[in-house]
Amino acid sequence: MKNAMQTTIDSAGRLVLPKMIREEAGLLPGMSLQVSVREGRIEIEPVPRQVRIVQKGPLRIAVPVEEGPALSGATVEEVRRGIRERGE
Repeated sequence: MKNAMQTTIDSAGRLVLPKMIREEAGLLPGMSLQVSVREGRIEIEPVPRQVRIVQKGPLRIAVPVEEGPALSGATVEEVRRGIRERGE
């Protein structure tokens, strides 16, 4: 992130993440997050969705164990663009 933002922690230990940061990180209301401390820094990241592998015709695909929000077209396109840029 290019611009750091300042926030505070309330007496109950709650931290409000500014909207701009939530949007850039793709964090949505109700999303489970993993919080850790590494080398003196607090890291917050989405908990990876659990999947199971199923056979679909000749392919094996990953299917989420629990339903979640659908990916937006913009998210899919962003990932595709990133893959193309890396040459994968």
